[in-house]
Amino acid sequence: MGIFERLVPIFLIFVVIVFSQRLSVVSGLNYTRYRKVGSLRLARIQRHLEKINKPALLTIESPDGDIIDCVHKRRQPALDHPLLKNHKIQRVPPEKPKMRMMKESVERDYKKKNSSSGSDGVIRDSAWQMWHQKGQRCPKGTVPIRRTTEHDVLRAKSLYDFGKKQSRSPTLHRRVDAPDVVSGNGHEHAIAYTKASSEVYGARATINVWDPSVEVVNEFSLSQIWVLSGSFDGSDLNSIEAGWQVSPELYGDSRPRLFTYWTSDSYQATGCYNLLCSGFVQTNSRIAIGAAISPISSFSGNQFDVSILIWKDPKLGNWWMGFGENMLVGYWPAELFTHLAEHATMVEWGGEVVNSQPNGKHTATRMGSGRFAEDGFGKASYFRNIEVVDSDNSLSSAQDISTLAENTNCYSIKSSYNSGWGTHFYYGGPGNNPKCP
Repeated sequence: MGIFERLVPIFLIFVVIVFSQRLSVVSGLNYTRYRKVGSLRLARIQRHLEKINKPALLTIESPDGDIIDCVHKRRQPALDHPLLKNHKIQRVPPEKPKMRMMKESVERDYKKKNSSSGSDGVIRDSAWQMWHQKGQRCPKGTVPIRRTTEHDVLRAKSLYDFGKKQSRSPTLHRRVDAPDVVSGNGHEHAIAYTKASSEVYGARATINVWDPSVEVVNEFSLSQIWVLSGSFDGSDLNSIEAGWQVSPELYGDSRPRLFTYWTSDSYQATGCYNLLCSGFVQTNSRIAIGAAISPISSFSGNQFDVSILIWKDPKLGNWWMGFGENMLVGYWPAELFTHLAEHATMVEWGGEVVNSQPNGKHTATRMGSGRFAEDGFGKASYFRNIEVVDSDNSLSSAQDISTLAENTNCYSIKSSYNSGWGTHFYYGGPGNNPKCP
């Protein structure tokens, strides 16, 4: 046998190993094939899955591989929370924030102007969710929940860390005039924010949806709204968050997905993404939190976005989430919070990535579209019609916002105002590049 014949099997084995490792990073599928997992750990994971995967009245298979379980609304994970033992699901829709007449007229004119069809790059429609593509829906009285698998859990560092954000380090203090963002733990941002200590009762924005590439499986790229109250450099920060994110570790793929998050102790022990722990009460049978958003924006092509509204019900004090034009997704009960039981003191809008510095270099994980803010419409990602809810439950355009990007050579932000988009900004960037080594 010649040397070539002897090397072929070795080469093929090498290719299989490299491809398998790459597959586990990119897709996260069949993750257990590439690591040894003890029987005790698997047993703990199965017990955890039995707690959060509730019995389904109907199961829907999404084209992207997700399993959506239609769970009776009174059996959902939220009600397992010890603080919600006697909680009654809010049935009567809360009073939505009022829009001012001038603003309503501007929105109607904007929609009329941008309702044409074609490929000239204007906004066509709101993005939706992939599991709807076969026309399937969950029955009334149930809520759609993305089923969690053992592969999802195994991609996390541990069962304790599964579904949670990295906690803030109390030794990493923010600037006096800056919001609750720190870069020392590997998180980088391009955000707009309101002044601290003002009384805020909610926020809204329409967010452009892209599918930014993520370099390493335990990094993510997200675009979201933060509603905050409490000590920004202590352990009692309350935060409510919603938007879209690409997280290979959490979902096992690179698709943008609708997500929520909450914490009442600065990301230490309380809260989680989506419905991966008890807390958030879902009321909508058409929106699956954690499901993939489709379609998405294309470079110099059609732009698709999602509108998200978070506000406090002035009567019962629950914090509600709205999606699109008029849909209520659900709410974070007032019982979960300390400071947010009263009101928020700051709102943030924008992008965040994790920079784990793979190979000693800045990550190439993209934010938004992966293009800098200066590239503008059709290229850079945007937040438009940025608004806040005031004490009389009225929406108004956010005024006097500040912007922050830790390293403008990696990710940038540029804010502006006009009659159609109100207060808005472009943001994002490619991460690693010659100016961001």
